[in-house]
Amino acid sequence: MKRKMIVCMMTGALAAALLAGCGSSKTSGTAGSDAGASAADETAVSGTEYKVGIVNYVDDASLNQIVENIESELDVKGKELGVTFNYADYYENAQADSTVLNQIATDLVEDQVDVIVAIATPVAITMQAATEDTDIPVIFSAVTDPVGAGLVESMEQPGGSLTGTSDALDTEAVMNLIKAQNPDVSKIGLLYDTAQDASEKAIEEAKGWCDENNITYVEKTGSTTDDVKLAADSLITEGVDAVFTPTDNTIMTAELTIYEALAEAGIPHYCGADSFALNGAFCGYGVDYANLGVMTGDMIADLLVNGADPAQTPVQTFDNGIASINTEICEQLGYDLEAVKAAFEPLCTGIVELKTAESFE
Repeated sequence: MKRKMIVCMMTGALAAALLAGCGSSKTSGTAGSDAGASAADETAVSGTEYKVGIVNYVDDASLNQIVENIESELDVKGKELGVTFNYADYYENAQADSTVLNQIATDLVEDQVDVIVAIATPVAITMQAATEDTDIPVIFSAVTDPVGAGLVESMEQPGGSLTGTSDALDTEAVMNLIKAQNPDVSKIGLLYDTAQDASEKAIEEAKGWCDENNITYVEKTGSTTDDVKLAADSLITEGVDAVFTPTDNTIMTAELTIYEALAEAGIPHYCGADSFALNGAFCGYGVDYANLGVMTGDMIADLLVNGADPAQTPVQTFDNGIASINTEICEQLGYDLEAVKAAFEPLCTGIVELKTAESFE
């Protein structure tokens, strides 16, 4: 099992002469004719306001958690550096609508924002196309496979105007948790949206794991909340022993509508993020979206203020190796919490207990 944190720390001192870097929007004043060019350069960064266009794909616990932590981290960095990161005037949510997303991209380019922050793969792909003939960089977050999506040339050397943070999932680790809790598992449901790029690789990995362990799998998909509910009902009818979902935004959005039916049927739902467990899944593993948001905020600040080059800035990934257990669902499934924790402990670096809620406090 992979237990690693790849945190590519940004380097470089605060570049005093980078007022012009990334098209910064405005400054608080001028140097004055007697101060000299050198003094002007040293004070230029202080008071600068940067236009930060943050684009969320859809409202769900995972992505909203990223946005909240990006914004709070930018506030902290702004105070530290004496600059303003203006995201409030440039935040947009596409609500999973491609037409709306394209219009948002057009508007942000026309607004000449200093950076676009793309939350989730569909947003990153759209923003990549929209900024192709501009000098606007894109920092993405929650992109599971940036290379496969064609956003970067490699994780270490992105090679273009895009870089960011990835929520790549250790699929094998999640599947091992299923078997640890139920050694006799014989049929696993794979619940996902075929249109979600984030799910494609993880689902293939889950199928491979099932084949290696002689476990039958049943695939059910949905592209809307109603579809997902029907898919979950179908998995219940087919009598699966457990359900696996990767970091899939469509399923995340629908989790609050399906968790009760799965729990009542005695079927544990294992997912690729703690936010799923918050919304009623039995267990979420691996992707810490709060920290992902903080990392993304740091990258934005480093790009705008320090002049970090996206082409040379490695994509950052984070896997905290923590299993989040929904204790209410655990009880409803008839599991002994201490026994579950004992089964999970050898496979995790930590265990967090959650109760069902709509969002993180």
